[in-house]
Amino acid sequence: MPRFQQAVLTTAYLPPAEYFYAIAHSGRVLIEQCETYLKQSYRTRCRIFSSQGMETLSIPVLHPSAEGGSPGRIPIRDVRIDYGDPWIVRHKRALEASYNSSAFFPYYKDAIFSVFDRRETFLFDLNLLLLEKILSLLGLKADIVLTDEFRQKYDEGDFRERIQPKYRGKSLLEE
Repeated sequence: MPRFQQAVLTTAYLPPAEYFYAIAHSGRVLIEQCETYLKQSYRTRCRIFSSQGMETLSIPVLHPSAEGGSPGRIPIRDVRIDYGDPWIVRHKRALEASYNSSAFFPYYKDAIFSVFDRRETFLFDLNLLLLEKILSLLGLKADIVLTDEFRQKYDEGDFRERIQPKYRGKSLLEE
């Protein structure tokens, strides 16, 4: 029996363990695709353990004002990745430097890196493909559904605010 009937999550770039915990312990997973883009969140960044300690990797995005849109009001589904900077090379190198000596990374690296090499146009699509690839590599089955409207709050399993870099409350892993 799942711990949560459902988990409502934001899209996330190489999300933290807590995100996968919510997925593994839920009957159904709703990924929010109708929200407004929020900077400095797991939507565009991840944290890895490097030899210098915690390191943050961020995906550069094209800002809506540069495309004639309203700054800060763009739907997450419409956020475009900026390939004008070689971020893929930096991210691959950082991941290899941090995890190449771990037990399983060499076996998973090519599968994960192949998703980067597709050069998806939209951030949401890249994040979803990476999530699906990682879930597959972990052998974790999940009933993933994309939202079709934005809701401020869900009655159960709403982890959109809780699984964020700036959240200072108790982690799901600590409960």
